[in-house]
Amino acid sequence: MDQRLLVEQAGRGDQDAFAALVEGSIAQLEAVARLILRDPELARDAVQDAYFRCWRSLPGLRDPDRFDAWLRRLTVNACLDAVRRRRRRPAEVDLSPLIQPAVSDWSGVLADRDLLERGFRRLAVEQRAILVLHYYIGLPVPAVAETLGIPLGTAQSRLARALSTLRMTMNPERAAELVPVRRGHNA
Repeated sequence: MDQRLLVEQAGRGDQDAFAALVEGSIAQLEAVARLILRDPELARDAVQDAYFRCWRSLPGLRDPDRFDAWLRRLTVNACLDAVRRRRRRPAEVDLSPLIQPAVSDWSGVLADRDLLERGFRRLAVEQRAILVLHYYIGLPVPAVAETLGIPLGTAQSRLARALSTLRMTMNPERAAELVPVRRGHNA
């Protein structure tokens, strides 16, 4: 069935149409929330909160064709709200891809995941959100900025800082080489 039609029907209170929309997006949104929050239970709660906000606000959605972008934004905002509520709770990340690749030597995969985990620990939740939306979902940076409700320049600088932090964490021996050099400034 056409997604636009489902959105319009759900906006009029059709629970079956809303269930179809949820079924079509839940796996991706849960993966996004897990990557941002680094806690599976908290991620499920955030996605549930996003769907609740979606159901409640769906009748006011002006452009049904923008449903996916709107739902992603609700999910990211629910993740950010969850972090604000639970600042002191330690978190773990589950970086399991949706489809497991065939690997004969898991030691290299585990080492890479450990490096990535260390890098993710050093990132602010806003930086994780940018990385997840850009690299995991595949949104271009302008769409990431729109999803997060921030200026394009802010999205670009957060992405650059997040990547720089990851690079420095994942390869500390080359950290000095990876820091951008400003030309024309006296040290």
